[in-house]
Amino acid sequence: MAENADATKDTPGSPTCLDYALSFICNPSPANAVRFWVESRTTLIDMAAGTTTHFYQCGSCKSENTFAAENLFQSPNYDFLPILGEGDWLIFRRLAGLSDRYRAVTKTESLWGEPMLRLREPRQVTLLDTWEKIHDATAAGIPIVSQTELTNADTGLRAVIECPVKTMNVSLNNRQYQVDTGPVAFPDLSKRPDRLIDCLSLAFVAFNAPHFADFVVEQLTPIAQAGDPGCETYHYSGPFSLPARNRLLALGSPE
Repeated sequence: MAENADATKDTPGSPTCLDYALSFICNPSPANAVRFWVESRTTLIDMAAGTTTHFYQCGSCKSENTFAAENLFQSPNYDFLPILGEGDWLIFRRLAGLSDRYRAVTKTESLWGEPMLRLREPRQVTLLDTWEKIHDATAAGIPIVSQTELTNADTGLRAVIECPVKTMNVSLNNRQYQVDTGPVAFPDLSKRPDRLIDCLSLAFVAFNAPHFADFVVEQLTPIAQAGDPGCETYHYSGPFSLPARNRLLALGSPE
């Protein structure tokens, strides 16, 4: 899924994004032709090599006894979330307790066959570059997509995290906004792994200005209230902030 880096360059006056209500990944396996909803897209750009790789984070589901006559949910149950990219599936399986199955990378052909990307772009995209436009699109109930661009000059990697805005806060008194949404596939650009997919983690993103973004990443986190200092689970923790370029796009126009 590598492409020429020119595919991600911004065209002035012509912003684009996915229509997340209509974008899916279908699979051809005769045993289970599963369809996943695309929940976010992270684009990694290798500035030295001039290549671009897209990673598609899909909506989560629960572990199932698929096509069983009864007892369709497995017990104990776990959260199941896949990310597709570079010919691999990165799969997160989050159980109530710790497990060595939390994270696994598997070749696409070994699961549901070669994925078929059914990605659609919206008919109309409006750049929300003022508070008034952000407010109007929010109040009108128009779908909004955020794009957060991160760059690491030391590794020569750049990334664009794109996702539908699920929660938008707007202060009429102070003329402010704040995006809070996730999960997204957060790329750790401080390292250059052999497989780019290995730099991804699940995270939530928040921002209220065009020049920085805050993240909280799912990771091993102590459970303080358990009374056992050695007790941990996977949870979103350790908030941090990064310089970023943020923009908001409305799928339509509030006018």
